[in-house]
Amino acid sequence: MIVWVNGAFGSGKTTLVDELRARWPEALVFDPEMVGFVLRQIVDVPTGDFQDLRLWRRQVADLAIGLVEEYDRPVLVPMTLVDPGYVGEIFGALKDAGIEVHHFFLKVSRQVLEERIDGRSFTPDDPAQDERVRRWCKDRIAPCVAAADRLPGDTVFLDGESTPRQLADQVLSLVRVGV
Repeated sequence: MIVWVNGAFGSGKTTLVDELRARWPEALVFDPEMVGFVLRQIVDVPTGDFQDLRLWRRQVADLAIGLVEEYDRPVLVPMTLVDPGYVGEIFGALKDAGIEVHHFFLKVSRQVLEERIDGRSFTPDDPAQDERVRRWCKDRIAPCVAAADRLPGDTVFLDGESTPRQLADQVLSLVRVGV
């Protein structure tokens, strides 16, 4: 089983996955961003977004499938994924492999997203880079919010302004995990 936690930058994906992991110890955590960081070390990313690399999408799907098949444990995935083609490509590969996918999207107001992004430090030793990353995240709020209407029909939308504990309760109940 894969539990994919989706939403805009600053919506609380990682925080929710951390809460889920604490309450569901057998679950593995797979952050596809790590695949992107590795690929950036090897190849150019012309658009600046590693999700645009077909290899990233293929590797994310293959690694997620491998984790489920090799370890027979649930996998928690915190990752913004809103391009309908990319969602279809990755989720299609997971479903073709017979993997049960639970897809959650955290809905959060633009104001709260901006406040959360402003409150983060991405690269504390490089304030200029920190600001570039904040701008990049903020520039993607509108596309992420707009994409919510184009996500798969079985996507479960959650109020990302709820507490992590409340959100974890909802997710665990919906995936029928009694922890």
